[in-house]
Amino acid sequence: MTYLLDANVFIQAKNLHYGLDFCPGFWQWLLDKNIEGRVFSIDKVADEIAVGGDELTDWIRDHGNGLFLKTGAAEAAHFGSVSTWVTQQQYEPAAISSFLQVADYYLIAHALAHNHIVVTHEVPANSVKHIKIPNVCIGLNLRFLTPYEMLRREQARFVLEENRCITS
Repeated sequence: MTYLLDANVFIQAKNLHYGLDFCPGFWQWLLDKNIEGRVFSIDKVADEIAVGGDELTDWIRDHGNGLFLKTGAAEAAHFGSVSTWVTQQQYEPAAISSFLQVADYYLIAHALAHNHIVVTHEVPANSVKHIKIPNVCIGLNLRFLTPYEMLRREQARFVLEENRCITS
């Protein structure tokens, strides 16, 4: 089972529950699981995060080698399936145009190409103005989870010992 992380997993972790300054165990867990071949994201997600120009951008630059998969021919072969599904729904043209220009589109193509489980904080929504990753996953029969579901499935543990956060 391999997981493919949306940008909001990184951004919300940094901003909320797993700040780089007080929960290094979460970030080390991501790197450890990446080395095991179980957790990835994509180049377009790294590009979206880089726009922030903050400590998360620095972390990706310093530690993200191997974590962010490049988009190539195997993934591009699935762009048509994703765009066809999206355009056949009742979304407004602006929503479709926006979706086809952001990392979400590429993330779904990667997941289709390699049977990854998509990990996102997004939840399904019946909006015609914004395309949510879970809606596309449902439509294309892809599995998706929240980050918390992934952490529980993987039995991640961030335990304080001697003032150090360690992972298991």
